[in-house]
Order: sequence, then C-alpha cells, then structure tokens
Amino acid sequence: MDTPTKDAGEPARAWHEHTLRVRYGETDQMGVVYHANYLVFMEEGRTRLMESLGASYAEVEASGYGLAVRRADLRYRAPAVYDQQLLIRTRVGRIRGASVSFDYQIHDAATDALLAEGSTELACIHMKSPKREPCLLPAALRACLAQV
Repeated sequence: MDTPTKDAGEPARAWHEHTLRVRYGETDQMGVVYHANYLVFMEEGRTRLMESLGASYAEVEASGYGLAVRRADLRYRAPAVYDQQLLIRTRVGRIRGASVSFDYQIHDAATDALLAEGSTELACIHMKSPKREPCLLPAALRACLAQV
C-alpha cells in the first residue's frame, strides 16, 4: 500500500505485525468475513502496535486521554474466510498536533496475499471533560508513536 496519510518528506515507518484467526462469528452465512469486521481487525493491529511501543490504550485512558476515530478508509482486495489465519500489518502514519493516523494491510498469513488495506485517523480527546473536547497529543504518547 502506498502511504496516503504521509506528507511528502516524512520518513516511512516500520510495519508492526500481528496474527489472528477469523472466528465464526466474524463471518456471514457463506463463511466470508463481514465487511465491518475488517475495521475490528485494524483496531486490533493498532492496539497491538501501540502496546509494543509502550503506549497501551488502557494507560492512555488512565492518564485522562482518549483516541477517537474520526476517519476510516478501507479497500477490499480479496475475501477472508472462516478459520483463516490473518496477518495484520500496522504502522504509524502522520502525527499531528492533536491527531495521529495509522496505515494497515491485512494479508493471508499463509500466502501473504493482500486481502484489504486502509487507514484511520484518530483525534486526541480529554476523556474527563463532559464534551470530550479535542486536545493536543500528550508529549509521552507522541514520543512513543514517533519512535518507529
């Protein structure tokens, strides 16, 4: 996948890899993964990437911040099916003042065939404010995300 969320001149970041097996409940009657579940797979990749960088979602939220998805893009290439082992590749895209984007590739783990690709943009918010207003990414979170 090209890097649609990167600005020109921004360095390409490393992919983090996570595998998972498609569960029966994630498929339709024909055994094909329901389209919305690809967003769940992307979220799993994102949380595992952040965890590997020392910035778990639980710790981010415990510090009073949240990352709310404000945009999601997804392109399907081939269907995933029940019991298939998937390889989710995730990397940090663009880091801005109050948001961060991630890029994703979902592959068949056995053949490395590309099944889907996409990106998300997440806005940083104050979890404890009644309206959950946007805010700047905390410096510690920004440092964790920028290390790859």
